[in-house]
Amino acid sequence: MKILIITGMLAKDIVLKNIQDYTKHELYLKVMPLPIAAFITPKLIIYHLKQKNILKSINTNKTSPIDNIDIIITPGLMRKDSQDIQKQLGIPSFKGPSNASDIKMTLDIIDDIELSTTKPADILIRDKQYQEAMKIINDYKTRNPKINQLLEKESNILIKDCPVGLDFPMRVLGEIANAPTLTDDDLLKTVNYYIESGVDMVDIGMHAGEHNPKKAYHMIKLVKDHYDIPVSIDTLNPNEIKSGLNAECDLVLSLDHGNYDKVIKDIEQTNTTAVILPTNYSKNYIPSTPIQKVESLGKLDNLCRNIKTISDTLLDPINSPSLTDSIVTMKLFREKYPEKLLFFGVGNVSELLDADSNGVNAVLSGIAMELNANILFTPEASLKTKNSIKELKTASSMMFISKQKNTIPKNLGLNLIQLKDAYNKEDAQIDTSNLEYIKAIADGKFIPDRKGSFKIIVEDELIKAILYQNYKATSVIYGTTARAIYEEILRRDLISRMEHASYLGMELEKAEIALKLNKKYIQDFPIF
Repeated sequence: MKILIITGMLAKDIVLKNIQDYTKHELYLKVMPLPIAAFITPKLIIYHLKQKNILKSINTNKTSPIDNIDIIITPGLMRKDSQDIQKQLGIPSFKGPSNASDIKMTLDIIDDIELSTTKPADILIRDKQYQEAMKIINDYKTRNPKINQLLEKESNILIKDCPVGLDFPMRVLGEIANAPTLTDDDLLKTVNYYIESGVDMVDIGMHAGEHNPKKAYHMIKLVKDHYDIPVSIDTLNPNEIKSGLNAECDLVLSLDHGNYDKVIKDIEQTNTTAVILPTNYSKNYIPSTPIQKVESLGKLDNLCRNIKTISDTLLDPINSPSLTDSIVTMKLFREKYPEKLLFFGVGNVSELLDADSNGVNAVLSGIAMELNANILFTPEASLKTKNSIKELKTASSMMFISKQKNTIPKNLGLNLIQLKDAYNKEDAQIDTSNLEYIKAIADGKFIPDRKGSFKIIVEDELIKAILYQNYKATSVIYGTTARAIYEEILRRDLISRMEHASYLGMELEKAEIALKLNKKYIQDFPIF
């Protein structure tokens, strides 16, 4: 196939660099007499291609009249529809990538994807990758004959309507920590937030050392009356566990050597699944070595052989006593019990580490996947771990797709990259050596705007610009993007000074970034 690539003067070298060894198709390049590719228009392309009818291939040295070209690829950032080119020249014309360095990626899949006349190719590729990824995940989400067949295996179970096991994606269990302190409304709001974040199961976290069986019953019943989602009770207190079972909880966290005998009959009668621990907290006993923990779990699992169990080998925080040893414990457990279900307490690490949670959750999910863990457990108990449920859900999907495709978790259509770039974005460099350099100076001068001033806040997942006139708040302009708010301010003629407009644009953009990243925004202060 003969492909003509259109670009600008500054991007020419980037395009050539990225296609220099390309051999699959016969490539032609036409450089428009404009420095920036985004300024190119269909009208300009049509004019120049009509002016020069013969083109020379850059990878075969062959020549071809424009009429013999099979497809034209324009810059992805070209604003207008490329369909006009096809109408005028009779050659299919589509948008290429937004960034010149992605041209090879576009050429590699040009036979497998239908390009667009309006949407850049890189966006189409990401969309296709995402759709393929979600198809894999969704195939293991809803009940169907395939899932029913997998559930017949010992290594897979059903918790309410949620399939869990070695043949399914790792399920995310979100803990509502300190649940007894919440009002009913706050509890339901938290559950709703968890569900919107993608959680598979919700955990009601009781207070250790306290006795609240009535509260346990009430909370589980309340959640189950309002939401159709598996609910677990998180306590070692036998009476609270029994109350949870009476409220028809779907999972018990947890049984150990100190409490199992007091609730095992109730669990058997209700056919409820339980997470088991290698401990005996009633005697303050925690096995100290990986081998001891595995042996202890094996003994307890045997004592609980009439119920469905999920083993929690206990994931330790870093250096308390040892994250490495706890992973070794899991590996030993998996080697000894390849078919048993395994619990992975991600929050034990992420909540006790001063680092952004998305990378931590991604790496821990990868380790969990390699260990064939089945449940990823986390609260969202601190600002640094906010969005952990959503992150773990994405990470779980990434790891499952990676496992299914037998590949590394990269370029899957899903990612957890927020503050850095996933792909190299080479930019066309402008020669500034002969230009006048003017040092920018901020003098700090402030002249009040006669039309008023704005107090910008971020709350309720919105950016709000509160207009003050004569020192009184008169209105609130709100939205989710800086652009929407400043355009509304301009439409309503609420600003009169250029420096005020510039300042407002700067602050609104900071507010939008803070909103997207769940950062605290305070006007006039940096967000990083």
